[in-house]
Amino acid sequence: MAMTAEMRESKKLADELYTKYGKPLESEHWGQYLAISPDGKTLLGSTLIEVAQKAKGAFGPGSFLFKVGPKAVGKWR
Repeated sequence: MAMTAEMRESKKLADELYTKYGKPLESEHWGQYLAISPDGKTLLGSTLIEVAQKAKGAFGPGSFLFKVGPKAVGKWR
């Protein structure tokens, strides 16, 4: 499946957010899960489900979910 313009824009935003807000956390939080809202608010936790649920409640839909360190990304809708 080819990437749509919306998918490319979402990936670009996710990369930018991780670089700015996630990368500085790598030394102390490697392997933890991280949610970053489009405006830069962050939440950390030990499981993906925990972070996804907390982020949806705290930030609403549209946050990006990461595992600190390894490259893996998703968007919670």
